[in-house]
Amino acid sequence: MPFKSEKIKLPKQYDRRIKLTDEQREEIKEKYASGVYSQRALALEYHVSRRLISFIIDPEKYEISKEQYRERRKDGRYKPDRESWNETQRKHREYKNRLYAEGKIG
Repeated sequence: MPFKSEKIKLPKQYDRRIKLTDEQREEIKEKYASGVYSQRALALEYHVSRRLISFIIDPEKYEISKEQYRERRKDGRYKPDRESWNETQRKHREYKNRLYAEGKIG
């Protein structure tokens, strides 16, 4: 029997895939534009990868990267094995079900 929370979309504050808020992204752009901070320094400060910082600073790079990813997926790359994918899905469903039980999503 599926979880009741299965079809509920997670709000941004509970989505664990989101690393930075919109405000933090704007701060990063401003700090980098000032010339005082490097990408590496910003990555260390915000505890994210330098690559994410470069995507925030230059959105065109992000779009190019997404397109390259789509092309490579056609070859069958990046496909997880069935067991690891099932494990990932199970953990995500349990997380959503826990939020639902706590009344944080509905």
